[in-house]
Amino acid sequence: MKLLEREYTPSQIVSELNKYIIGQDEAKRAVGIALRNRWRRQQVAGILRDEIMPNNIILIGPTGVGKTEIARRLAKLADAPFVKVEASKFTEVGYVGRDVESMVRDLVETAVSMVKLEKTNEVRKKAEKLADERILDILLPARRTAEPEEEESPTADDKNVQNKNSRDIMRERLKNGELDDRMIEFDITQPQVGMQILGPLGGDELGLNIQDLMSSMIPKKKKKRKTKLTEARELLAQEEAQKLIDPDLVHKEAIERVEQSGIIFIDEIDKIAGSGSKSSSGPDVSREGVQRDLLPIVEGSTINTKYGSVKTDHVLFIASGAFHVAKPSDLIPELQGRFPIRVELKSLTEEDFVKILTIPQNALLKQYAALLQTEGVEITFSDDAILEIAKIASIVNEQVENIGARRLHTILSTLLDDILFGVPDQMSITSMVIDAAMVKKKLDSIVMNRDLSKYIL
Repeated sequence: MKLLEREYTPSQIVSELNKYIIGQDEAKRAVGIALRNRWRRQQVAGILRDEIMPNNIILIGPTGVGKTEIARRLAKLADAPFVKVEASKFTEVGYVGRDVESMVRDLVETAVSMVKLEKTNEVRKKAEKLADERILDILLPARRTAEPEEEESPTADDKNVQNKNSRDIMRERLKNGELDDRMIEFDITQPQVGMQILGPLGGDELGLNIQDLMSSMIPKKKKKRKTKLTEARELLAQEEAQKLIDPDLVHKEAIERVEQSGIIFIDEIDKIAGSGSKSSSGPDVSREGVQRDLLPIVEGSTINTKYGSVKTDHVLFIASGAFHVAKPSDLIPELQGRFPIRVELKSLTEEDFVKILTIPQNALLKQYAALLQTEGVEITFSDDAILEIAKIASIVNEQVENIGARRLHTILSTLLDDILFGVPDQMSITSMVIDAAMVKKKLDSIVMNRDLSKYIL
């Protein structure tokens, strides 16, 4: 199995990330090198390959500057299993049923889903053929001969030929889509309802998968469905595909993919860092406890999951935090040593906001234009309007709270509120231009009133 199918160079990785994330070149370089090093390690032969450990990364910067997006896009680029966890949730008082190891189990679940989807696509054509045969069995049930055959009745061979011809004709009609709107009743396997295990330990911690045990004991139920033939064909094809896939092979490949190319993004790691106080009482104790629980997973350990044991030695960990109060040096030394690469992300400027609004493939202005296009309305933003929106976002971030690029979401939703509400009732409008004057008229009064801007923007 080729774990990293897309062998990007660091510069190509940065180039791909630039399509979605503005600025933060230093962070992009760091993750680009980390991803390429994983590919390099897989090319190393012999014992040394297992000795090469990933250089985990801490991204330091305020919210909304692209930390999570960098990690998510990197995982998508590498086609690698990815999971995001909030470090602060492990310190919640009374938090039951989850532990630090659950992040690895979540990563395995993600990998299983990925592999299962790939295997399903591989057997898709064969599954569709099998589904078609099941549909033909329903449309052309085997004919029973209740009455004794007369002398002139056709022979058994003739009947077989007639049935075969009828089936071939029906198969051709099915293939051509002539029967798509026809209603059909069929049996489909009813999925088992999983059991929720309550208590201080999660299901995996019990060492016995109760859900799998119960599902093997209880026979699978068949449920009758009546739908259009197109929907029936899709449902039956999915069922046939599951029969063609070997679950043990899926689980084995998923575990290997997690071990060799998994990425875990630990957000808000600053929330579990001590504030510098050496006091041994209070909430800092639980924070340090979470750090000590994280340590063996980050440095490499074996975690038991319902799909098998998973080694975390070569999982790439990317942590992030604003570090407004705490500092990276407030983490316990052992954990600091497991994150050797530290990158500080810069706060976004007015110029960055202009680029964020226009350059990325998923830019906000493009998203709103696409939404209104569904109503038959072409909306365009003038250059001076874009500059004004960026200026307001920068001012509000400085005066109220710096939430980075997320400020653009609130500003645009407020700016376009009346348009998004009224467009469906105004069928005569087919085009609209947003200029700087409209932006100022709508937003200036809110920006000037600092108390109001706290609530609205």
